Amino acid sequence: MLSASVTNDTAFHPSTFILLGIPGMQDQHMWAAIPFCSMYILALVGNGTILYIIMTDRTLHEPMYLFLCLLSITDLILCSTTLPKMLTIFWLRSHIISYHGCLTQMFFVHTIFATESAVLLAMAFDRYVAICRPLHYTSILNATVIGKIGLACVVRGLLFVFPFVILIERLPFCGHHIIPHTYCEHMGIAKLACASIKPNTIYGLTVALSVTGMDVVLIATSYGLILRAVLRLPSKDAQFRAFSTCGAHICVILVFYVPAFFSFFTHRFGHQVPPHVHIVLANLYLLVPPVLNPLVYGINTKQIRLRIFGFFMGRR
Repeated sequence: MLSASVTNDTAFHPSTFILLGIPGMQDQHMWAAIPFCSMYILALVGNGTILYIIMTDRTLHEPMYLFLCLLSITDLILCSTTLPKMLTIFWLRSHIISYHGCLTQMFFVHTIFATESAVLLAMAFDRYVAICRPLHYTSILNATVIGKIGLACVVRGLLFVFPFVILIERLPFCGHHIIPHTYCEHMGIAKLACASIKPNTIYGLTVALSVTGMDVVLIATSYGLILRAVLRLPSKDAQFRAFSTCGAHICVILVFYVPAFFSFFTHRFGHQVPPHVHIVLANLYLLVPPVLNPLVYGINTKQIRLRIFGFFMGRR
């Protein structure tokens, strides 16, 4: 039994938790780790390449590429907060995580998710200004404004997620240690408590709907205005390129938000959803976007694509 390795006490806060992995699929953990590990490596290589190219080429120090640089940083942190521990669970059967280690992982998962959501909103705004207000682009998005936007993205995530830690710290756990998940998240931990978690539920819903939900609405509005401007272009070829680019962006955004909201609301309302389906999707929204973002936002951009080809061909 996994729980045999944990002291059966009734402490207010347990010293450790047990991350079960994917419930009902423990026998397939060894094989399930292979695609997750492969995607993790792709995310590291893709985002690392984008960061290296943008940081070493001064001609790419423009708003769009600086936002892409920030997106790559958040992607690297987002997948690295969960994948290494997940792989130790799958391959080494190392299920135990300390209480404070669990809270730290939870804090970073939710903070970086909120930060990346804000970065995607900033990138949508960047594209809106570039397409709908091209004459004012450099004056609206100068280096100072970009720095302030980046700082605001990080600070917003910290401010809204830190109360999650306080809400968990106030809960007693009465000997409950097993988390049926591959990583620590707010509601996954809160459900183990032997006290009312209504404040956790209310605050979690408030943050999801008012912060992340508002990001989705504003991103949709930005792309709606962009598409309206694209339809006014006289060239069909220009329209096609704009539609294909926006379409790819929207697909990646959906991959980021849809599984995240599915996981979030399943914790509260989806009692009929099979646990393994919930946990797999909860892992995908932290891993698939970091794999796709370098392809859609980076390699799909002509300037970066040319520098990548030049780099691998031995030219600067």
